[in-house]
Amino acid sequence: MFNDGERLARILNAAGRPVQIVFAGKSHPADDIGKHHLQRVYKRALDPLFAGRVAFVDDYDLHVAHFLVQGCDVWLNNPRKPLEASGTSGMKAALNGVPHLSIGDGWWAEGFDGSNGWMIDGGKSGENFDEVDHADANALYRLLEEDVVPAFYDRDASSVPGRWIALVKEAIRTVAPRFSARRMVKEYVDRMYAPALAGRSRQLTISVDIATLSTLPLFGHCHL
Repeated sequence: MFNDGERLARILNAAGRPVQIVFAGKSHPADDIGKHHLQRVYKRALDPLFAGRVAFVDDYDLHVAHFLVQGCDVWLNNPRKPLEASGTSGMKAALNGVPHLSIGDGWWAEGFDGSNGWMIDGGKSGENFDEVDHADANALYRLLEEDVVPAFYDRDASSVPGRWIALVKEAIRTVAPRFSARRMVKEYVDRMYAPALAGRSRQLTISVDIATLSTLPLFGHCHL
């Protein structure tokens, strides 16, 4: 996000088309790297270069998330691929008509269809994280400059943001039927719990059979 601070500042402070980025989150108490990242974001929020266009919300919890998923215009998620476990907050935001802007990882690798949000793809992969981060940052800036911001601000002759309304509708239409707690529970049962239980049942059956055999009297014959 902050790979090129000056370019980002130009996007956020564009005359007539300003953008504000709101960060929120917590790191695990034992996650020192995560804490360091949050400290960097907080310092950026205080940087005069961004003139109040970057904000950090303290004490993130479900109550704060409840307002964020309803009040944001775009939900940004930019992890390093393939380290994103899921990204369920983006699903909740989409149900509130918030288009998603994310790396092609987690749920967005399945959910993105080209018309319900944007996918950040710098075209780089591998273990050179600096190179990948640089490419993805440029891809993000380009999307903001050429697509996301214009779609939000452009109006037709009736002052209606037609492209944006289409994105909002498509986000709800494509995400709501496909991503839910019901589906999550069903797939856990079908793909994990039921097979595991079946395997455990077979193990128990084998154990019982062996135990049964060990208690049976042994009959044999001998030659005198």
